[in-house]
Amino acid sequence: MSTPAHDPLTDPHPDPLPDPLSRERSHLAESRAALRAMREDVESLDISDVTANWVNAEVLARQMEERIKALADLSDTPLFFGRLDYLHAPGADQAEGAYGERFYIGRRHVHDHDGDPMVIDWRAPVSQPFYRASKKDPMDVALRRRFGYTRGDITAYEDEHLSDPAEAARTSKLLQQEIERPRVGPMRDIVATIQPEQDEIVRSGLGGTVCVQGGPGTGKTAVGLHRVAYLLYAHRERLARTGTLVIGPNRSFLHYIEQVLPALGELTVQQATVDDLVARDVDIRGTDDAPAAVIKGDARMAEVLRRAVYAHVTPPTEPVVVVRGSRRWRVPAYELEDIVRELLDRGIRYGAAREALPQRIAHVVLVQMERAGEAPDDRVQDSVARNAAVKAAVKQVWPPVDPAKLVLRLLTDADFLAEHAAGILDEDEQKTIVWAKPVRSVKAARWSAADAVLIDETTDLVQRTHSLGHVVLDEAQDLSPMQYRAVGRRCTTGSATVLGDLAQGTTPWATRSWAEALSHLGKNDGVIEELTAGFRVPTDVITYASRLLPHIAPGLTPVASVRENPGFFALRPVTDTADVVAACEELLRNEGSTGLIAADARVPELAAALTAAGIGHLAPGEETTAETRLTLVPASLAKGLEYDYVVLDEPQAVVDGEPDERTGLRRLYVALTRAVSGLIVTHTAPLPPQLA
Repeated sequence: MSTPAHDPLTDPHPDPLPDPLSRERSHLAESRAALRAMREDVESLDISDVTANWVNAEVLARQMEERIKALADLSDTPLFFGRLDYLHAPGADQAEGAYGERFYIGRRHVHDHDGDPMVIDWRAPVSQPFYRASKKDPMDVALRRRFGYTRGDITAYEDEHLSDPAEAARTSKLLQQEIERPRVGPMRDIVATIQPEQDEIVRSGLGGTVCVQGGPGTGKTAVGLHRVAYLLYAHRERLARTGTLVIGPNRSFLHYIEQVLPALGELTVQQATVDDLVARDVDIRGTDDAPAAVIKGDARMAEVLRRAVYAHVTPPTEPVVVVRGSRRWRVPAYELEDIVRELLDRGIRYGAAREALPQRIAHVVLVQMERAGEAPDDRVQDSVARNAAVKAAVKQVWPPVDPAKLVLRLLTDADFLAEHAAGILDEDEQKTIVWAKPVRSVKAARWSAADAVLIDETTDLVQRTHSLGHVVLDEAQDLSPMQYRAVGRRCTTGSATVLGDLAQGTTPWATRSWAEALSHLGKNDGVIEELTAGFRVPTDVITYASRLLPHIAPGLTPVASVRENPGFFALRPVTDTADVVAACEELLRNEGSTGLIAADARVPELAAALTAAGIGHLAPGEETTAETRLTLVPASLAKGLEYDYVVLDEPQAVVDGEPDERTGLRRLYVALTRAVSGLIVTHTAPLPPQLA
């Protein structure tokens, strides 16, 4: 229950218990009991009296199951993390002497048996001042209290008297501790530490698309996930109908973030990679070399595909003669041509136009019937549209198109590609994407990820792709223009949250600007926001890594770490792999995980050296154990991973492992920013001059 706020400035009544910590622990226990009662109320419902048939019963049972899961009490997760004491009741007249209310802010709403709130959802309007109120603008908050927890139990609290002019503004120690807590294991939510600039993005409206540029450790992924949670709270009915989707770069990344939304009580959000979305009709079994992938991912391919699809439409040369009983109805070729041209000019999808064509022909026949004195109705028109002569004419003029077969022909028939790519792709570009060996069938083809995107584009030309209400696209900087188009098709009538860092783009087709990316996504009106405050990477580490920014992403603002602990950082010249192993042993004396990141080509040598030294190590994605806390990470797989401590081996080798220097420097930037607490850079060769 919200209780009257006891602010020492306005309220003469003390807290009911002499020990505030005991009172807060008591409220936590009562809140947990109330949540348990809420869950038991749902579990005890008898749906047999409210369902008319088995279908309704199944739907209601599934909804109840999801509700029970959403009401789970995670013992190691604080049920509430803060408290707001308002000077006045929110929304009421701020009359002199009127006392406000007290609200506990948590991950989900909890109420007692009378329906009075015990915990307020962090997304509710009354919770917003917890994130945005300040000494300069207290937002009618007398006191903001933050709680410290150990394994789900309250162990400390910290107060800010925002409306007290005598109390100076200060940094919250509990907030700082939570921010600096090591990031190991699956990603967790940040509801207790959302910063004002992050909260503005999280609470932005459903109608607009937001693109968030954020360097390492700025919390952009968490902001995107929390925005989904907020939108589901504020627009639940609408998004329940239209759906939401989170798109990540790979399965490991999705596994890393998969617990965030369930911890906030949201269980209905789907997760997928771009490959999952587009590989509906074919299996991705092949790979492209970089030049071919770049051309296939170029937005110009959309026009090549459009030409190839609509080239199947051929002008009619013969009339259509429909026989009904003793009468013959003739639609001349020129009138058919007018119908075809009108459908083409409307720009509707190929399949929709093909379905409309027989009805349009039938309509012409019905007009002739009416002029002859007959009175045909809709059933007659449908019958004419199904007439064998009409169906034969439609098949000849507007034949069906199989998207996979069309793309296969483009990639295997040089003449067919040249016909439709003329003036779009030059001869060298066409030769680059044509397969060297012919393929007998769609199933026999070794489709690449870029090929699947081309098939998806073609499928949308034939039949409209289903649109969702909201899509979150993370690590977006590595997408090609054609991949952006594929994602944009999933939210043509909805909105998107685009997350990424231009400095971490490591594909040959990496995004050059967010404005360009939004254009390919079909969201030209999207708002671009930049997060520059770093919460994960230590100060000394991010400062060093930022030396690369002028060379890999000119114009980006360097991340400014807000951590008080500068972290451990060392540049260490070495003579051989034994010194690298020694650096790993040094860091393993600390608590937590350690990652050894190296150029892909050096991984076998380092693996052998670790084994010879008797040091067990894991591959990326494997869970650390008490016995094995070291992971050997190829630089190509380092993106999205993080470790308490990192040894980065031979920076110049990381750069040299990529096809060009700029991509290599971006790969190095990623590798340098994987550490949470400390980094040792070991090298025998000189460091890249960009780090000088």
